[in-house]
Amino acid sequence: MNTIELQVKTRKSKGNSPARALRRGGQMPAVLYGPKTPPSMIALQTRDLELILNKGGLGRSVISLFVDGGQAAKPVMIKELQIDPVTKDLLHVDFYEVSMDRKIRVKIPVVVTGRPVGVENGGVLQMVRRDVEVFCLPNEIPNAITVDVTNLDIGQAFHVEDIKIEGNIEIPHEVNFTILTISAAKREAEVVAEGEEGEAGDAAAAAETEKAEEE
Repeated sequence: MNTIELQVKTRKSKGNSPARALRRGGQMPAVLYGPKTPPSMIALQTRDLELILNKGGLGRSVISLFVDGGQAAKPVMIKELQIDPVTKDLLHVDFYEVSMDRKIRVKIPVVVTGRPVGVENGGVLQMVRRDVEVFCLPNEIPNAITVDVTNLDIGQAFHVEDIKIEGNIEIPHEVNFTILTISAAKREAEVVAEGEEGEAGDAAAAAETEKAEEE
């Protein structure tokens, strides 16, 4: 796990006006809380958070938070991030303090590797779930879950129970839900449907002819 450090300062003023003043000065308001951490108001340099977000992994990265220049870092994760829908400016962030010896639930992206046999045969790979929730320690959060689809043919699927996880990581699930499928190409399905309609039309025409002859 890469170490990410972030310096923050305690703030005492709350409300819209102080928040706007912070943003004008290149800072942004935030709050820190956790199971054993009472909520506290803090502020940080917006640019510092932007650099962290640009690295990716929002919601999966553990950040070492240093408050008021203290030496003891608080391990936190971003719980909620507010962004202006128009300007895309960062408005507010919630930091959640975690215990490094207690497992947490976090969603991990699914990454596909290999070219399926079914795609080679004209099928289409369809993603049903693009992330999977795992239960692990904060310092063991995987960057991604890799799924090898090389041997999947048309009509086959990859389910959550097919995922092989190493280490002390669990995938909590009650249903063996589908991650991805290899389905027949849309055009093939349309051809089959047209063929069935044609057969039905021929049968109807034959029936009409037979009825006319009887009359």
